[in-house]
Order: sequence, then structure tokens, then C-alpha cells
Amino acid sequence: MIDLQLLQHLETYLTPERKLRFDTVLPNRTKHFTVATEDVYQLHNTSAVIRSCDVFGIQEVHIVEERNSKRIDREIAMGSQKWVDLQRYHSVSDCIQSLKQNGYQIVATTPHENDHVLSDFDIAKKSCFFFGRETEGLSSEVLEAADSFLKIPMVGFTESLNISVSAAIILQDVTNKLRQSDINWQLSEHDQLEKRLDWISKTLKSYDKIVERYYEAARR
Repeated sequence: MIDLQLLQHLETYLTPERKLRFDTVLPNRTKHFTVATEDVYQLHNTSAVIRSCDVFGIQEVHIVEERNSKRIDREIAMGSQKWVDLQRYHSVSDCIQSLKQNGYQIVATTPHENDHVLSDFDIAKKSCFFFGRETEGLSSEVLEAADSFLKIPMVGFTESLNISVSAAIILQDVTNKLRQSDINWQLSEHDQLEKRLDWISKTLKSYDKIVERYYEAARR
């Protein structure tokens, strides 16, 4: 349950610019689409994917770290890790199970399958786009669990793109189509309030002290 009075109180500590930014960004956030990266080795690639998710309004990113466990590259992510929710898993099976329990279809992004090209992708279904390791691509476990395969059409000699570039291209396309559709893709009112409170906590340096003083005053 969100304490709306506390939320209103905390917002008085925000600059007008920051409050306006929250007002602008939150209505454009979605969980209709999400992204998962599987054991990406190069740290800057995962960080860049997170940045793209923030840019295109994807609220959650799922990071599988069976082999490679590293901190997010702050310089590349440009602070976007504060605004995007990161879900971490030690096994791809746990990640897939969690996503399917939450109603997502598993979309394997690979240049070697011909199920769907990007222009034909059906945006109506809740989808998680999986991106794999730089050299090996997605594991057989993801490919076997996939409900759909998706590729970006390419006409050059190069057969694949860097995963962060692929993620940006796919997300720009599907989120643009989503916003032009009549699909109910936005966060629920409760989720927006919850996320607003979370973002405020990450913005105000004295957040804990402000909340403590607020409840002390309320008890008097």
C-alpha cells in the first residue's frame, strides 16, 4: 500500500525539473516488453542494453549470470541502472521459469532462424527478448524454450550485430509500434506510484532521514 501523503511530502523536496521529468517518463514506462541477457561477457554490452531499455521505456531487465558475474559499468549505463529494475539470475532456467510464470513469451533473437523478421513481429503478446553471448549467441536451453524467434533483416556481408546495437534496434521498433496501438501497455496506477516512490528514494540523498522525520511528526 502506497502512503500517498508521504509521497506528496517527498515530492516537495524534488526540484521542479526533476518532478516534471518523473511526470513525463512514468506514463511511457512499460512491462509489456522486457529484455533478458544471457551470460554476456563484455561488461559494456550489458550496460549499454540497460541504457537502451531506459531510453525506450522498458522498465525491467533480466540478467542471467551463470558464468559471468560483473557489476554494471556505470559510465556506459549513464545512471540508467537507477531507473530500470534489474532482475538477476544464476541460471537461465530460473529466468525462463520466472518470465513464463509472469505471462511472457520467450523471444530468441538470432540471425539464424526464420520465424519472424522484425517488421512482422506481433506486438500484442507480452514478450521477453533474449540476447546471448557475444561469440556463442543464445544457449540451446533458451532456443529450446523459445516461443518465437526474431531476427533483424541484414543485407551486408556481416551476419550479426553487437548485442547492444541489436537490442536498441529491436526496442525502438517494437515500442514505437506499441505506443501507436490500442494495447494496454502502460504500468498500472499502483506500479507507477510505487516506481515514483522508488525513484524519489534514489534521488534524495537524505531520503531515510526525511521519511523518519515525517513519521515522527505524524505521531505527535
